Amino acid sequence: MYLQYRIGKCTSKNKMDGKTVLITGCTSGIGKETAKDIAKRGARLIMACRNVETAEKFKEELVKETGNTNIVVRKLDLSSFSSIRQFAEQINREEDRLDVLIHNAGTAEVFEKKVSEDGLEITMATNHYGPFLLTHLLIDLLKRSKPSRIVVVASSLYFLARLNLDNMNPTTTFPAYLYYVSKYANIVFTFELARRLEGSGVTANCLHPGLINTGIWSKVPPPVSWILRFILNTFFRTPAQGAQTSVHLAVSDEVNGISGKYFSDCRIQELSGEVTDAAKGKKFWELSEAMVKLQPTDPKI
Repeated sequence: MYLQYRIGKCTSKNKMDGKTVLITGCTSGIGKETAKDIAKRGARLIMACRNVETAEKFKEELVKETGNTNIVVRKLDLSSFSSIRQFAEQINREEDRLDVLIHNAGTAEVFEKKVSEDGLEITMATNHYGPFLLTHLLIDLLKRSKPSRIVVVASSLYFLARLNLDNMNPTTTFPAYLYYVSKYANIVFTFELARRLEGSGVTANCLHPGLINTGIWSKVPPPVSWILRFILNTFFRTPAQGAQTSVHLAVSDEVNGISGKYFSDCRIQELSGEVTDAAKGKKFWELSEAMVKLQPTDPKI
């Protein structure tokens, strides 16, 4: 009852005609619900997804449901630097503006250790390094579209982890733990990004969507999954409820000019400890630049 009482709801009625919103990973979970809301508001919606076939089917559903035909699907695999660069090149070539970039896509491994084609641990590659590189490659378009917004879906579960700046590619670390590390990284990234974008007309905020009953938990094996299924169905939020803060940060006038904040239930929440340490945030940023192999010709933030 307490959790239900605490659920925030985006109350903004703002339309988004003439604006362009890019959402990563929006064929399921809170990303799907966020895309529905944005499409209903009339924005040009760019669905950046790894599974193009599934995304195209969802696009057809969206057009029928919302009447918004200004929706496009573009292939993006956030675990692959080459895919990110190809995607960003296409967006910069095709689009004349980008008003909102929502970093929603995420993955979580439980036991299986995987590395990306670039040799990076797969959870960190998808949840942190991919969005980090993509932001760099789209930042000029965002600046030209100011005032514009960057929204990062993080998690309150960050408190279960710490960043190890001496091991930026933790391929031997227990995979399930790295999901929490990546959420910690999302917050540190957002705060440093906001500091670097100050005065640019581009804001950056992150959020905790709540504990959501989505497909990200499907990789948990039995018998733990049996217990988890009961907990998910009883206490966790629906994807539609979890999408509310993402939508709020994307469309609401209440957050005009607000940057470098952490939101939950459509309200600013305070953070403490090392996650807000500016010096460590700067160091983590510089190390991340090396990990994604930024080129001299890439835009700088």
